[in-house]
Amino acid sequence: MKVLVTGFDPFGGEKVNPAFEAVKRLDDKIAGAQVIKVEIPTVFRKSIEILDKKIDEEKPDVVICVGQAGGRFDMTVERVAINISDASIEDNEGNMPIDEKIFEDGENAYFSSLPIKAIVSNMRNEKIPASVSNTAGTYVCNHIMYGLLYLIDKKYKNIRGGFIHVPYLPEQVIDKKSTPSMNINDIVTALTVAIKTIVETKNDVKISGGKTH
Repeated sequence: MKVLVTGFDPFGGEKVNPAFEAVKRLDDKIAGAQVIKVEIPTVFRKSIEILDKKIDEEKPDVVICVGQAGGRFDMTVERVAINISDASIEDNEGNMPIDEKIFEDGENAYFSSLPIKAIVSNMRNEKIPASVSNTAGTYVCNHIMYGLLYLIDKKYKNIRGGFIHVPYLPEQVIDKKSTPSMNINDIVTALTVAIKTIVETKNDVKISGGKTH
């Protein structure tokens, strides 16, 4: 089995992005699966184009996109991506789409095909805070998750895919009062657990992962 894992480059004035910092530290083999690591630019449209090219080149069985969710305290495994880009800040090339569809011929939303609840459960078993998230935002993280699932729907139907958000690193929150963070080793462990779970799990577990609001 081959697993393609992507992480974004720094954006929004940050000097690092914990997403790719963690991705590049992953072992090259996890649970017998080959792990391919790719940095993706935090840029609307270009990010999807590069992802499409890498999928075509590598022909993975699974794709996991990873992004930074500053302000979240835990690992958040995303359930759904929506067909809209509504940026609150510019991307790394100055693009700032507002209320724009990602793909005109795409569904209103696509759901992750990863065992999201098993992943969360196994992360928690490793004493790492984790939860299911029902919104990937409307910035480039949602954009790439939607793009990935769109590509799977239209071109790569035998691939499983989804998205995981990670918190800030401690060094990113020194000047951000009362903002949560997670150390890089725990993030790497959590992503390793996610990959191992995906490799070993065919059907997701049926446990509560919902929220009241």
